[in-house]
Amino acid sequence: MRQTARIISTYTADVSGVNSALFELGGMTVMHDASGCNSTYNTHDEPRWYDHDSLVFLSGISEMEAIMGDDEKLISDIVSAAEQLKPRFIAVAGTPIPMMIGTDFKAVASVVEKRTGIPAFGFATNGMHTYVEGASMALAGIADRFVTEKMPRTADISVNLLGVTPLDFSVNRSAAHLRTVLEKYGISTVSNWAMGDDLDTLMQASAAHVNLVVSGAGMGAAKVLRERFGIPYVIGRPYGDWTETLVNSIRLAPKTGDNLSPQTDRANTSAVIIGEAVSAVSLANALKVETGIAFRAISATEARKIMFGTSDCIARDEDELLPLLEGAKYIIADPLYQPICPKSARFIRLPHEGFSGRIFRDEIPDMTEDISYITRQLV
Repeated sequence: MRQTARIISTYTADVSGVNSALFELGGMTVMHDASGCNSTYNTHDEPRWYDHDSLVFLSGISEMEAIMGDDEKLISDIVSAAEQLKPRFIAVAGTPIPMMIGTDFKAVASVVEKRTGIPAFGFATNGMHTYVEGASMALAGIADRFVTEKMPRTADISVNLLGVTPLDFSVNRSAAHLRTVLEKYGISTVSNWAMGDDLDTLMQASAAHVNLVVSGAGMGAAKVLRERFGIPYVIGRPYGDWTETLVNSIRLAPKTGDNLSPQTDRANTSAVIIGEAVSAVSLANALKVETGIAFRAISATEARKIMFGTSDCIARDEDELLPLLEGAKYIIADPLYQPICPKSARFIRLPHEGFSGRIFRDEIPDMTEDISYITRQLV
């Protein structure tokens, strides 16, 4: 049966992606759900939960409220909490039950904003998509609503880092490492969307020359900033020696005005990487540069064609993945993928917070400058 995971796990859902993207920005996020989503989020999807204050709530919709469609209780509860807590913004995100009863989240947000005077967003997430979709919606909403002024640009080239959440970067300092690596090439960072920077910093994003999309979660904001301020985007995550190729694209983009997704020639692949699109493609490019081995990147999350090389593809279901793994010499993926991989392949564990949660967190490497964690396992 399609879209059924018999053996492997599932990725973090879109509603958790909204929470993750907005966690550090001083807003209030409300998951419209009966029960369970909040504990799933803070237990498995949010490693910052015990170290960083954030206003993340659950509406606690009852069976009768779902049947009768009582949106007034949801709105009143949000307004009451917002009047006490004074958040910078309010985000209301959905789960499967609101999807089934047809909740109009934009309308709910509009009413909340009128009553509180606080900017409010309604995100029609439904638990059927991955965190990439939800985080992309959330960051696009922030870009559209809060990045309103065209700021002066510095003489030296600068970037916004788009799509930085612990679901892809964990909490092993790799998110902060992005800045230091780019600084070595003379590229400064205006804002990090959204780990380590607050909302006021994100509001300065129009000062950047380029948007560097380091995960699919950053695509929504990249498109908004391109449309509003003409800032081109480059897609890729710095990995090892391939970082220089990525940096060259960052320097080229402001001159041409083109959006770029640099690739290496990875035809005749004998190996596979499974994961989030930007990370998987970037690692495949880096491995080709450093080892000469051609890897096919398989995105198991939502992705856009511009992110891919010619051999790369999307495969989100077990029945789609299985034939793509046949005959592979190497497979790099989260450990929870290993049960569906052929025993003839050498399996290289690369845990992904957005797939296996906290289970293998201590194994997640920071490969921003050094990918030897992988290359030493290819011999």
